[in-house]
Amino acid sequence: MRAAWYERNGPAAEVIEVGDLPTPEPGPGEARVRVAWSGLNPTDVKRRSGFRGQQMGFPRVVPHQDGAGIIDKVGDGVPAARLGERVWLYNAQAGRAFGTAAEYIALPAKYAVRLPDAAPLSAGACIGVPVRTAHRALFADGSVKGKTVLVQGGAGAVGNYAIQLAKWGGARVLTTVSSPEKARLAGAAGADVVIDYRKEDVAACVLAETGGAGVDHIVEVSFGKNMPVTLAVLKPFGIVAAYASDADQEPKFPYYDLMAKNAVIRLVFLYEVPADYVAPMERDIAAWLASGKAFHAMARTFRLDEVAAAHAYLESGATAGNVMIEVAGG
Repeated sequence: MRAAWYERNGPAAEVIEVGDLPTPEPGPGEARVRVAWSGLNPTDVKRRSGFRGQQMGFPRVVPHQDGAGIIDKVGDGVPAARLGERVWLYNAQAGRAFGTAAEYIALPAKYAVRLPDAAPLSAGACIGVPVRTAHRALFADGSVKGKTVLVQGGAGAVGNYAIQLAKWGGARVLTTVSSPEKARLAGAAGADVVIDYRKEDVAACVLAETGGAGVDHIVEVSFGKNMPVTLAVLKPFGIVAAYASDADQEPKFPYYDLMAKNAVIRLVFLYEVPADYVAPMERDIAAWLASGKAFHAMARTFRLDEVAAAHAYLESGATAGNVMIEVAGG
């Protein structure tokens, strides 16, 4: 099979190779999937680059956690009825050497989730990291129905889905962006209020839009950098669910200011979630996809032999939406 891989950490153009590898066979409890689309996320480029000292873990790594395709073979213990099933994939390379940047992948069958008939396979490759992160950031602490949610970075993959899922869950949504094009994507996702943080005072806008009350819940992409906004707009007993803090990787934590608000701080790491959270999350995602209202912002699509270019593109910071690798399409 054709696949992309790397055997050392470093710049994408220097370490990523594309060629032929043996086609995997599914083991007990596994399904083999013929990959149609591979989804690229920041976590994939961080692993490849050695972000914060991350080690390879394996002599050779086929990258990417997310993907979509069709089950073509199953191992012992997996029902034969799953053959031919359209699925979306997650955690494909979590604790494993081989991810979805290949024509085939064998992985635990629980990480291959049935994709609703109404959703195209390309959409399936967008779900694993971005949609699940957005879901956890929104619903880990209960319903958002009737609440006001601020999504920081509403044009990014996670942020855009957070807008959609918050609206699906019955919330009013405010979001921040950095350009007119990103504002368009946030609006397409259903945001009620879009704030250009490069041109406007985010805290002042949020307070003006909420009659001075602030927000109940923040989905945060830049925890440390945006802390002044958080302190200004978070309601008492509000929730901050942060999934990244790249601009300030060791932020100062204003303990007493947050304590005075009785704030809940939730840090979201998608590779480990409580076992009893998985099934409800997957049911919610299936219902949202089946609703016909899901919007998948596509930044750019690459071919399998362009994986290094895709990594470089994502790292450039120019992206708004999902970066995809077309493996077999369909």
